[in-house]
Amino acid sequence: MRSVRGCAVRVVRIGDEASTVGADVRAALTSWGRGHSIVGGIALVGLQPKGVDRSVDAVVVLPRGVLVVVGVDLPDPAVRLDAPLSGQWKTDGWPLTRGDGAVNPAADAVSVVGALRRRLEEAKVEPLPVGMVVAVGPYVSQVHQPTSDLLRGVRILHPEPKTLLNAARELAVHQRPCTITQARAIIAALAPDLEDVDLSGEGFTSAAVPEMAAASTTLIPRVQTAQRPAAAGPSKGKPKQKPLHWLPTGAAVLVALLLLTGIVYAVASSGSADEGTKGAASTRTETSGVIVDGLTFEPRGTVTDTDCAAHAYGDVQVWLERNRCSELVRARYESTTDGKRAAVLVAVLRFPETVLAGELNAVADKPGSGAIADASTEGDPWPGKAKPFFESAAFASGREGNSLKLVQAVWVGEPSTADDATLTKIANSALEIQVNA
Repeated sequence: MRSVRGCAVRVVRIGDEASTVGADVRAALTSWGRGHSIVGGIALVGLQPKGVDRSVDAVVVLPRGVLVVVGVDLPDPAVRLDAPLSGQWKTDGWPLTRGDGAVNPAADAVSVVGALRRRLEEAKVEPLPVGMVVAVGPYVSQVHQPTSDLLRGVRILHPEPKTLLNAARELAVHQRPCTITQARAIIAALAPDLEDVDLSGEGFTSAAVPEMAAASTTLIPRVQTAQRPAAAGPSKGKPKQKPLHWLPTGAAVLVALLLLTGIVYAVASSGSADEGTKGAASTRTETSGVIVDGLTFEPRGTVTDTDCAAHAYGDVQVWLERNRCSELVRARYESTTDGKRAAVLVAVLRFPETVLAGELNAVADKPGSGAIADASTEGDPWPGKAKPFFESAAFASGREGNSLKLVQAVWVGEPSTADDATLTKIANSALEIQVNA
């Protein structure tokens, strides 16, 4: 086992590359310098994950996601590759044929990544996004993928440093970095022999430390009372004036200023309390189920926030940071159909203007643009023992005046895909649920 340091991702070579193009994968990972925006993580090259029947070229555990890289060797270099996950691959317009008769080399990659995801779910580790990269070689200039495949978190590319780095940026989109303990648990689930690997300095955070509450202090201004003037000598021709009594006058001024300061302080304190309440999250739990299109949605709790951007990721978060959002309501539901249980996250974003809801809707509907994160990524676990993985969720969106509703649906306890017909139906039906703050 060899380890390479000095780059953005620590590369640990477990075994030989699983494909010829795997050498390009390893070279690309090693070349990531510290000047890139993705810093940290560990790449396990030539690993056969536990529970998976074949090796992969790399499993990259990043602070904000897991990247599985599977190599596919093409017969010849190509200028254009049409590569759907299901269907015939074509190189430069010609149907791809390999010696083993495969017309869609991605089928094996999908199977391997599915087994790896199941392994992570069985190990009940932190639910990080698991993205799949199919590295093709010896060389491809342009790769064309259907939009539905991009939504599933799949990137097919020739593994050059920049293209692989862009894929990591798009797929590793967890809202916050995972801790060293969580990363070690993920690695231990895939490679038990590496459960004691040193992850300090690899970009993973240490255990969260509660922040000290900030205290505010109001200073009462010091009042300078007027000094009694020195007695002047009598002047000729002018009557002697009686000196003013400054002590009672100064005391009255001091009392008045203190009263005024007290009023200002009371108003400011009230405003501060309102601001503190404004940024806080409130939680509500419903008990009755909601029936839509013959599906029963059992509520699993609702969280309301006013800082919308803090609970989003990807391009959706970037847009929310630049635009005003009045309120975010995240409602959890579960629905059972054909004996399978689905977890449903309904996010309602309310805006002061209708045009803002429309603009965000256009952003959220684009492939790979991010979404709203479930509260489980923030320390509020899904009720019960379920740990839904929403990175492969079926997605639906809808407008209601000044509000935008974004729905994500995944299966509980088994892999999900963005184009799953049943999950898509569940997500679209959930758009009809009336979510109240």
